[in-house]
Amino acid sequence: MRSSVSSRAVLVRAVLVRAAAVALLGAAASPASAAGPFEPLPPANPHAGPLGTATMHGDTASSDATPHAGPSAGPLTSRRAALASACPTVLVGADGYPVALCTEIFGRAPTVHLLDPASGDSVAELGLAKGSLLGGVYAYLDDADRLVVVDGTRDLLRVGHRRNSSGGWELYVASRLPLDSAISENDSVIGLSPDWQGRVWFATGAGVVGTADDTAGVVKTVALPAGEKVANSISTVPEGTAVTTTHATYLLRADAAGRPSVVWRQAYDRGPGRKPGQLSWGSGSTPTFFGPNGTDYVTVVDNAAPTVNLLVYATGTGRQVCKVPVLKAGGSGSENSPVASGSAVFVASTYGYPYPALPEDAGTSVPSSADFPGGLSRVNVTASGCTLAWDVVVRSAAVPRLSTADGLLRTIVRKPVVAGSTATSVLDTYAYTEIDPATGATVRARNLGTGFLFDSLQMVGTITPGVVYQGTTTGVVRIANT
Repeated sequence: MRSSVSSRAVLVRAVLVRAAAVALLGAAASPASAAGPFEPLPPANPHAGPLGTATMHGDTASSDATPHAGPSAGPLTSRRAALASACPTVLVGADGYPVALCTEIFGRAPTVHLLDPASGDSVAELGLAKGSLLGGVYAYLDDADRLVVVDGTRDLLRVGHRRNSSGGWELYVASRLPLDSAISENDSVIGLSPDWQGRVWFATGAGVVGTADDTAGVVKTVALPAGEKVANSISTVPEGTAVTTTHATYLLRADAAGRPSVVWRQAYDRGPGRKPGQLSWGSGSTPTFFGPNGTDYVTVVDNAAPTVNLLVYATGTGRQVCKVPVLKAGGSGSENSPVASGSAVFVASTYGYPYPALPEDAGTSVPSSADFPGGLSRVNVTASGCTLAWDVVVRSAAVPRLSTADGLLRTIVRKPVVAGSTATSVLDTYAYTEIDPATGATVRARNLGTGFLFDSLQMVGTITPGVVYQGTTTGVVRIANT
């Protein structure tokens, strides 16, 4: 989802479309060799779960890169766990059990599911307090495999899982810290991520950024300029916390008492209005840290018209390293976070993507409607600037993920009813797709299914060794070798 289903917690239709359940094996090719350098990954956060599976975007730097190899060459199988929920967040802890944060189709209440790693089926669930529909999407796993999330009452929760007296699984609230003294009743937490001191950083839709020490019970906040909204998650590395609003990107740090303050601010071109296929007027990016040392740079995509730009800043100073137009081959607009590792950045287009519904404050898009042509760009970054390596048409219906282990990009592609069309329909087919990062060429694809049941709605997949878990509008699809 941008990363986005928080504005990306888009409202899911309550009426399901009948879907075809047959998944066809597509053309398979040998995995491409890595066209790096994709190393190093950002440093592992000691207060988060395993690198690559602890956050929606893999790590607290939001790289959307992983050290795990996905399914290997050979036959593939896919299985959909029907949860009657949209599931934008699937995380996996050190114990190997996936934890999914979903929003129910009927009632739209947030629900945590513990999944069986062998099948993807739910083995335990826990409903959370319902609040703003823009909250409760971004979450992370801490170093004890507990889901850290803010519920609808503005309480910071740590949700653990354990065996019960009957030998089955149960989810439970291990700790709770109210944030309502720091967040107004009309506001809600959008993104959260731990820093290297163990504090939980958070950002609200109205532009309040804070830290929470749920051991000491201390919460500190700072307000960003009035009128700036936060519609995506935040990212943390040892150098600080990055937040992108509907107007600018910030780096913040906290003092010894946890008080946050702005280190630098960089405004960007937000264009004449929200583009079709986006959920807010501004950047669709969760800021992404990357670089030759793992965190040298932070990058976002602006909302310039007609062509968006990849913006790269030096993490320490905010100096703009480069600005390069991207997504020129297809629709030039993105609700997704950049994928970045080492010297490479990948950006997927969401221009024209048909979300079932929009946030109440989304406003009219400019233009009012558009088809979904799709697009994917690679940019190579050095200290002296950026180079657009390739720019291709790919109808990515998910945030791509990069494996540094097998050198492949993975995503879900939305295939039209009429080959070559840029239109969308309820009868579109969704295909798990592997892409060569050296060229942008598709090297393997497998159809998952047809219709609304399989719509990945620009959500992010999670890669564990040999397995991909992909959230859809109605549950989670598990993709692996047969």
